[in-house]
Amino acid sequence: MKSSSSTNTNLNNTIPVMGAPKRLISWASIFVACLTVLVFSILVKLGFWQLSRAEEKHAWQQELNERQNKAPISFDQLLTLPADDRLTGYRLEAEVNPINQQIILLDNQIYQGTVGYLAYQAVQVNRNSPLLLVELGFIASSMDRRILPRVAPITTTQLLHGKLYQKSTNPLSEHLLAEPGNPLRIQNLNLTELGQLLQQELAPAVLQPDQLVGNTLPRPWQPIPLSSQKHQGYALQWFSMAAAFALLMLYLLIIKKKNIDKPDKNSTN
Repeated sequence: MKSSSSTNTNLNNTIPVMGAPKRLISWASIFVACLTVLVFSILVKLGFWQLSRAEEKHAWQQELNERQNKAPISFDQLLTLPADDRLTGYRLEAEVNPINQQIILLDNQIYQGTVGYLAYQAVQVNRNSPLLLVELGFIASSMDRRILPRVAPITTTQLLHGKLYQKSTNPLSEHLLAEPGNPLRIQNLNLTELGQLLQQELAPAVLQPDQLVGNTLPRPWQPIPLSSQKHQGYALQWFSMAAAFALLMLYLLIIKKKNIDKPDKNSTN
């Protein structure tokens, strides 16, 4: 009896106590893994999107350079170009006649860190043809928005040479939002609505002249708001964020595994 009792006692000491089986993968772990893959994929996708934008901007810059090196087009040629064609960058030569002295001020413009307006004037090139909107230049705004700056209009017939451009539309607010008066303050350069307000059709692009008689206002040229180099920099930032996020999640996974393994070692001892 003694030996049998001692044998049972030894067997009980050597047989490990079997607890409830551990769940190898929890729902929380699955959720974290899916979230990690989703966030990492989004960051990488944003990086590749910025690279594609950089390629588009590079191709557009090359096209602009080619247009600048070509001979200027005439006003009649401008009117024959497709309405949906991107007209920015073409050079234009036209003799303009100021039929009125209405000044248009495009609000919320920034030049060299100064807030102000871009001033425009609609002039005539050919009778019975749309008017041409000419950029007069940038002028700073006053602290009091009720006081609008005075800009000297074109008053004599001039032969102008310059670059054409089309302002990109704001998808959130593309309407003219005009404040009547002279100067006429507008919030968006919507040529269609501006033509309706002036009761005269406007050409589909704006002329930025190289020179204007009696006008010394700066005329900033920025047909591409963000260069291809900027987009490449943004792409690098997104890829860096994706790499940092992946390393962080890997580090947390290693820490969690070590914390899980510690109780197992203690129970074995």
